[in-house]
Amino acid sequence: MMGSFRLLLLIFFAFYLATNATKVTYDNRAIQIDGERKLIISGSIHYPRSTTEMWPSLFKKAKEGGLNAIETYVFWNAHEPLYRQYTFEGNLDLVKFIKAIQAEGLYAILRIGPYVCAEWNYGGFPVWLNNMQNITFRTQNDAFMNEMKIFTTKIVDMMKKNNLFASEGGPIIMAQIENEYGNVMGSYGDQGKSYINWCANFAESLDIGVPWIMCQQDDAPKSMINTCNGYYCDQFSPHDKSSPKLWTENWSGWYKDWGGKDPHRTPEDLAFSVGRFYQYGGTLQNYYMYHGGTNFGRVAGGPYITTSYDYDAPLDEYGNLNQPKYGHLKELHTHLMSMEKILTHGDVTNKDYGNWMSSTIYSYNGSRACFFGNANDKQDITIDFEGKKFTVPSWSVSILPDCVTEVYNTARVNTQTSVMEKRMPEGAVRGLHYNLNWAWRTERIEHLRCPVQYSGNLKGVTYAKGLIDQKVMTNDTSDYLYYMTSVYLNGNDPVWGEEVTLQVNCHCHVLHAFVNGRRIGSKWVKNGDFKFVFERNFVPRVGMNYITLLSVTVGLQNYGANFEKTPNGILGPVKLLAPSSIEKDLSNNGWAYKVGLNGMDERGLGSDPEFSRRRWYMNWPKNRIFTWYKTEFATPKGDDAVVLDLWGLGKGTAWVNGNNIGRYWPSFLSGDGCSSSCNYRGGYGASKCESNCGKPTQRWYHVPRSFLNKDCLNTLVLFEEFGGNPCLVSIKTVTNSKAHANAYEGSSLELSCQGKRVISNVNFASFGLPNGTFESLETSHCHASNTLSVLKEACTGQKSCSIDVSEKTFGSTGCKSSMQRLAVEVEC
Repeated sequence: MMGSFRLLLLIFFAFYLATNATKVTYDNRAIQIDGERKLIISGSIHYPRSTTEMWPSLFKKAKEGGLNAIETYVFWNAHEPLYRQYTFEGNLDLVKFIKAIQAEGLYAILRIGPYVCAEWNYGGFPVWLNNMQNITFRTQNDAFMNEMKIFTTKIVDMMKKNNLFASEGGPIIMAQIENEYGNVMGSYGDQGKSYINWCANFAESLDIGVPWIMCQQDDAPKSMINTCNGYYCDQFSPHDKSSPKLWTENWSGWYKDWGGKDPHRTPEDLAFSVGRFYQYGGTLQNYYMYHGGTNFGRVAGGPYITTSYDYDAPLDEYGNLNQPKYGHLKELHTHLMSMEKILTHGDVTNKDYGNWMSSTIYSYNGSRACFFGNANDKQDITIDFEGKKFTVPSWSVSILPDCVTEVYNTARVNTQTSVMEKRMPEGAVRGLHYNLNWAWRTERIEHLRCPVQYSGNLKGVTYAKGLIDQKVMTNDTSDYLYYMTSVYLNGNDPVWGEEVTLQVNCHCHVLHAFVNGRRIGSKWVKNGDFKFVFERNFVPRVGMNYITLLSVTVGLQNYGANFEKTPNGILGPVKLLAPSSIEKDLSNNGWAYKVGLNGMDERGLGSDPEFSRRRWYMNWPKNRIFTWYKTEFATPKGDDAVVLDLWGLGKGTAWVNGNNIGRYWPSFLSGDGCSSSCNYRGGYGASKCESNCGKPTQRWYHVPRSFLNKDCLNTLVLFEEFGGNPCLVSIKTVTNSKAHANAYEGSSLELSCQGKRVISNVNFASFGLPNGTFESLETSHCHASNTLSVLKEACTGQKSCSIDVSEKTFGSTGCKSSMQRLAVEVEC
């Protein structure tokens, strides 16, 4: 009887899957879902760069912003940090992430790779791969392909077990194997081509029931769809004419590295790139990133990628709407999706007017839709289209869903700009800081206490002859690695004298040097050249001298051909140089190696019993290197995002309640070269529109509310490597304090305050031809006198209000102009 019941249950389950399965195919126009061509507007959100508690809100906002798909990489080294030791918990719960996407009614695009780049540590590869014999990454290499096969199969099997591919009723409509390999394939010769063919055959063998893609792979095998990545992909064409035109990475901004300025990509230019892509036959576009998030812990790669991965994305690092970018794109998405049928089925007619001006007409079943594209970065252009004149601003695309009425232009932003302010939370002490009471204790620096050859097997210390790459020794379990050796000098030794020079040739990011227990100097990279020579003088003593070198990584290389071969750490030579030009090479000495600090491990604090027993001191010092600081703070009220203001500190790592917030380095200031304005016209590059010159590259560090205690105090611990002043540290919240807008006549403007706030006041409002910019606006001779009163009545006390921008709403302006607009400033 029980056997019959189980059989019936299996039959029912099979029937359920069959009836809920989605068939995903494609032709040369679009991805097809159950036989229907679909317009896909997607956005990248990476599960480890946010928290499980943030996911539902992020997906909800993405859907409200007009997206119908979410794209993510799969991060191999996060899931298998040590050989065959897997983790899929917390914000690494990939299954929960995909199910949350499905719960919001969105599709998912799973980029398994497993190489990801993504400014992620080591490009997503586990460092333990280096320790395998005869391995070479990303080429026809049996050892590498076997490990790649094991992990990729594990991910696919996990998705299948949970029925997450569309073919099983799940949201995953596409998957990716490898990533941007075409950019580096030439360096691998014939083995590279063999490898990419193997990737395709292996992917097909997994039988996932949805299409596979390869980005930046112009010669992708027939079974793969090759896709485009970049700032602009309107001129891209798939090499297989039976494949649709897909854009897997439209870079919404750019990442930031230590010492760098804040890069911005304007809403006008980003919308222009999207408009051009769909004008010229694109049917799937993905923003990289739609929410960038935070590089918690040690996941930032580079080297020197910051903890913030905001990326100037439509949803900012904390999950707030980045206005006006979010709203301007939302409006674009609405119009594009309204034309889905005609864009995916219509006949296409293109016309070139010269001077970088073009029109595209889509015709289907008696309906038409038009795009007018002006790629001239200097001139507005007027065209005569079917007896009617249309003026298209420079570097913009106009959309006419019926080829008669323009409903959207990428250069005209009719969305509010939200002013996000870092504020002292309610209950904080008035003044500059948060009234934090600090305790401190020092980090015990490792030093040899007897010559290497007599040191024995000390706990946690490895002994070897010669210098070893830091990646190999640490297995990426820590940023910190001690290199320790000893050298005996007597009065007759040729390099002994009054003063000698310690010379260290280093493939380091940061180096601290100690001789006989005393620090003689430190050096770190400031110009991007991660190979330098450290030299400091010291007076040796007669007898045994002990040398300790602490090498520190700040993220491992994540991009480029053979990037895994990039050396790390102290690889020598290491020499003592005497004034008489005599030198003693210590490179082939016996060396002792110690991984990590005594005060922490990668899961939190207190791993070392001796450290845990040591007392904390209350009269904390300033500007003391290698020091631990600890304090407690209350959870700020409300639901605004919480940030640490680490102004005044040097370099180190922060933990809140044992959660690693990431590396901090506010003492590293950005360079010069910022401009007061940014022209959206013309091709975008990462250095085109930058801000934050001469200030800390990153001052604010996200503390997700799920890391905080609701009913008791929170513990903040800092490891300060360079020395700083913790009395300047504070806890703040990110608040939408104001909003302003310039909306053109004929549009509908929505004003709102994010979170639970309401519009408390309308500071300025003018419909007509107002003058000035935010906080310095003025009315002109062309002004509807009722504007302010209308806005106050409609918006004050409301969470949001929608305004029809027209003379019908505000009355006559006393003049006639095609450029009339509403300028408004409100307080939240």
